[in-house]
Amino acid sequence: MFSLPLNSENLPYPDPIHPIVVHFVIAMVFFSFICDVLGYFTHNIRLFEVAFWNMFVAAIAIFVAIIFGQFEAGLAQVYPAVESTLNFHTVMGWSLGAILSIIAAWRFVIRDRNPLKVPPAYLGAATFLVCLVFLQVYLGSKLFWVYGLHVEPVVEAMKQGVSP
Repeated sequence: MFSLPLNSENLPYPDPIHPIVVHFVIAMVFFSFICDVLGYFTHNIRLFEVAFWNMFVAAIAIFVAIIFGQFEAGLAQVYPAVESTLNFHTVMGWSLGAILSIIAAWRFVIRDRNPLKVPPAYLGAATFLVCLVFLQVYLGSKLFWVYGLHVEPVVEAMKQGVSP
């Protein structure tokens, strides 16, 4: 088996890709929600169309984010204090992939049946999705800013045998 040379962040490429991709997903989910809410109150069909396409692309991009997240988590030097947060973040990521796909499919059906409006039940589900995304953002931020996964000084300290 071959191994890739790892840089000072314990990655085989210059920077972590997961946070780059995941920020697009976060932005698209939030923007889709905002457009649907504004469209609900203004009855602007263009906002509904923007909301649909953002949700559709987010439902695809989240799996790219999950794949890179899994790969980069596998390369992270995980110590006991970080394990529970990383495991919860992982489970939440896969769950959000499924939930986002279901909500995007529902949004497609809504758009297909009546592109002029969205039902309040959908907005409720989208609100729940936004809350889950906020939780996932918190967990991901904690992994980086508190535990220092793929942060050069933490990686270097662990290579020298210092446990955070």
